Amino acid sequence: MGRTLEDKQEIVADLKETLSESTLALVIEYQGLTVAEITDLRRRLRPSGAVCKVTKNTLMGIAIQDQEKWEPLSELLKGSSAFLLVKEDFSSAIKAYQDFQKATKKTELRGGVMEGRLLKENDVKALGDLPSKEQLMGQIAGAINSLASKIAVGINEVPGSLARALQAVAEAEKGDSTAE
Repeated sequence: MGRTLEDKQEIVADLKETLSESTLALVIEYQGLTVAEITDLRRRLRPSGAVCKVTKNTLMGIAIQDQEKWEPLSELLKGSSAFLLVKEDFSSAIKAYQDFQKATKKTELRGGVMEGRLLKENDVKALGDLPSKEQLMGQIAGAINSLASKIAVGINEVPGSLARALQAVAEAEKGDSTAE
């Protein structure tokens, strides 16, 4: 028994809503994956805020219709497609998918779309190599902390330098007065 029109409209509405919250969409060939493996992929993606949607290409095609940001996705709609929709931390999501792919060796990345641009496999790998949100925040915090430490040392050094300069002047004047 096929899906009813209402079911299909509900699926398309759900896809549109998820896409509106997403910054990156990846398309993978998932043929040969078991339900347990799809569940494992979804579990791995969850911490990064990404979701895995398995739906017919025609329904995804309807969902991206008239959405300039996602229009290039139509080029990737062929075969058995699963869609990884990433909200924020795309680096972590890509790494999670890559780990899953290494473990199962059953999926193939067709490409993705980000900010209206079609991404090939190499582009997606480059995005995956970027540091995660947590790593970037750690690097920024470390840089800020380092800068604050240098400023504090510099500020502390001013009175010390001034005191040494005054001491040197005082000794120089003392030496001049004893020479007379």
